[in-house]
Amino acid sequence: MQAINSKKAVMIGCGFVGSASVFALMQSGLFTEIVLIDADKGKAEGEAMDISHGIPFARPMKIYAGDYDDVADAAIVIISAGAGQKPGETRLDLVNKNVAIFKSIIPEVAKRNFSGIMLVVANPVDILTQVAAKLSGLPENRVIGSGTVLDSARLRYKLGEHLAVDSRSVHAFIVGEHGDSEVVAWSSANVSGVPLSEICEMRGHYNHKENTKEIAEAVKNSAYEIINRKHATYYGIAMSVKRICEVIMRDEKSILPVSHMIHGIYGIEGVSLSMPVIVGADGVESDIPINLNGEEAVKLKNSADSLKAIMDTIEL
Repeated sequence: MQAINSKKAVMIGCGFVGSASVFALMQSGLFTEIVLIDADKGKAEGEAMDISHGIPFARPMKIYAGDYDDVADAAIVIISAGAGQKPGETRLDLVNKNVAIFKSIIPEVAKRNFSGIMLVVANPVDILTQVAAKLSGLPENRVIGSGTVLDSARLRYKLGEHLAVDSRSVHAFIVGEHGDSEVVAWSSANVSGVPLSEICEMRGHYNHKENTKEIAEAVKNSAYEIINRKHATYYGIAMSVKRICEVIMRDEKSILPVSHMIHGIYGIEGVSLSMPVIVGADGVESDIPINLNGEEAVKLKNSADSLKAIMDTIEL
């Protein structure tokens, strides 16, 4: 097995999400080598050239188009390849198209004895994370999906706006599916340790039920809203990819709601979805016991069941 080059990342799929993510990673200085792989080699070359021209304003690194042999010694392989969500389409509508694409990609990565972290970004991310884990044969902790990292960021942004406080001081998670059955863990949300209902009243907001419903809907529908206006979402997810890579490369042991295989939390078994976990150099280290009230726990179980039902229809 080849030694891992801890400063090397590979992006498979150079569409909007893949390219925007590489652009964010170029500015982060986390890597000294980023390889772009795409079914359309010319597209990968063009994106690599374009992004490379920003290097004089960042830090020295190599960004180039490559092939599957380049994954052998990579620390992280990010997979954003797949059909994008079209207006009117749900993430789950993409299942069969993208599972077929993963069946051609993941075995190629596995063949190279890849021993780093696999980060799945393509949608439906929970299903595809589980598919990637099965097809790659990698340990479950090393196959993670971007999950609800972006949804939780959208939630924190909206709450920050609502309360007129810095969104970085807002601690709130969306759990479950990255999609229509996602669950806002309102019962554990706080702003720097102060319970949400308390800080809302402090800031002059008293219609908790209406406000939380409105914010949850806005977060859930934000991808649809963006897709209707500009046909794709990519900057928010690019920043999420950068954040996940930072946590892994620096072994930060930060808590992120990434998609990963769940075993026994809230009665959920053997399905991949998002719950907060400690993330470090080895990927998922351990689950964080997040408090959910009865209604939230039921919704989370329903979210898991809907993903499981789809997973059962997929032949691998």
